[in-house]
Amino acid sequence: MQNYKLRVARPTDNLEKIVNQYLNGLDFKILSEFYDHNYFDGVILGNENAPYHLEFTHHHGTTVGKAPTEDNLIVFYISSSEEWEKQCSKMVKAGFKHVNSYNPYWDKNGKTFEDVDGYRVVLENSEWKK
Repeated sequence: MQNYKLRVARPTDNLEKIVNQYLNGLDFKILSEFYDHNYFDGVILGNENAPYHLEFTHHHGTTVGKAPTEDNLIVFYISSSEEWEKQCSKMVKAGFKHVNSYNPYWDKNGKTFEDVDGYRVVLENSEWKK
């Protein structure tokens, strides 16, 4: 599985807002986008050299609503305290709302941010440990 790439895809009712939040909050770039493809619009975000990217889609005429729980998370590990503080500030400026984590574990070394759809991103100030 070393050569695989990960795409996390989810629907949204707020495509433009979501794209702007993730572009500005996480320094992502638009990798690809499509409009009115079988009644779907979508934008794929990430960094060109990262082994993952996020896809947000909107199906015309469909409403998907908010996140089903407060524990729907994407977690990014940032080992540098200076970089972590910088990214946390960018998240707030991009329109993410700083919230207490549903699972208090994430508040020990991280901060949790909620996007316009109620999905959450944790910025963890530590190294990933296996």
